[in-house]
Amino acid sequence: MLLSLVSAGTVAVVAAPGPVAASLPTAAVALGDSFVSGEGAGAYQPVTDVNGTAQGFPGWSAPNSNAFFCHRSANASLHQANLPGIQARFNLACSGGQPYDISNASSNRAKGRTVAAQLDQLRAVAQTHDIDLVLLGLGSNNSSFTFGDVASDCANRFIADAWTGWWEFWAYLGGPVEQAPCAAGDLATPAEFSAATAETTSAVRQLLATLAQVDADGQHRIVFQDYTNPLPLDLESRYHEEDDRDDSRDKFRALGAERYAAGCPVHRASLAAGHLFSTGLGTLVQSTHATMRSEFPGADLVYLNVQRAFDGARLCETGSSPTGALATPIRLQDGPTGVPVTSLSGHDKIAIQRIANACVTYFQTCQESWHPNAAGHAVLGQCLTGAAATPNRAVACVRAGNGTITVS
Repeated sequence: MLLSLVSAGTVAVVAAPGPVAASLPTAAVALGDSFVSGEGAGAYQPVTDVNGTAQGFPGWSAPNSNAFFCHRSANASLHQANLPGIQARFNLACSGGQPYDISNASSNRAKGRTVAAQLDQLRAVAQTHDIDLVLLGLGSNNSSFTFGDVASDCANRFIADAWTGWWEFWAYLGGPVEQAPCAAGDLATPAEFSAATAETTSAVRQLLATLAQVDADGQHRIVFQDYTNPLPLDLESRYHEEDDRDDSRDKFRALGAERYAAGCPVHRASLAAGHLFSTGLGTLVQSTHATMRSEFPGADLVYLNVQRAFDGARLCETGSSPTGALATPIRLQDGPTGVPVTSLSGHDKIAIQRIANACVTYFQTCQESWHPNAAGHAVLGQCLTGAAATPNRAVACVRAGNGTITVS
């Protein structure tokens, strides 16, 4: 028996799965980037590189391209979700993953990691398992912008502003760092979002076509998860000023150290731009989902909006931050030491520059920053539980003030 798959005006003829293939054990698979790979959640597992070698922790000074730094966590939401009927789970996502990495080896692009194309990894899973659920988190990194660059830009501006006067030269990456708060256009322009949406849509189109070819029984749900902001719309009042200085003044080291310790070294004026960016990522994912629903009307596709999943538990949303937050604080290392710097109190601007430069040279030392932690992934696991079971094509996962999670 043959089936025809219609996609973007083309028709591909594929063989229908047979009864033997349909008896394979069922599996759920995660594809995409750090928000589904489990970055920030700890308990990172060895990752098989492009040569088929399982890479365990290579040391903090190893090249950032090492496959291990995909940071696939045993605490990732895929592993914490309640998925009745699923017998095995495979996390194929990668920190820093881009749409390019879906159908190409990540090592073939700049700053990629030494892992095979995610679709090649998916094909390998399909040889032994019937794929029933795919969690897809894609779009925050692309050829136009990356989450890491956006986060480091705003944090670096704040740190530079806090520790140096307007008359001082801040030597960083060969030149001074901008000290003004981030504006929306500094993070991603409308043109960049448009290009990123097209890039993401093209990658997902390839994913759907591949699943139609390799899935044992041809029945699978794809959950398009978007992103949640690790920071609130405004900081809790205790982080507004210190020593009678707020972040609109020139040089405010005590306040800078306080916000860093709490996990949110950023200007208050940057928060609105950050939320516009995360909302834009949600629009990107929603648009990709809508396009795929139009092109593949028979496919089981669900959009999972998690933008309010961390409400009330974001960094610096309460005075106890980072305790109780669902995201990891920004943490740097003073070189590839493995020991995070939790306090910047008492450091002068030269020491601050040295610590910041360690993150530039060894990005893996700070890549957990501003990602869901293990508790955050437990919440995202509840979100995935709801999305896997819903009869709807789109759902929102919202955290109430008492911590209750609702998916509707």
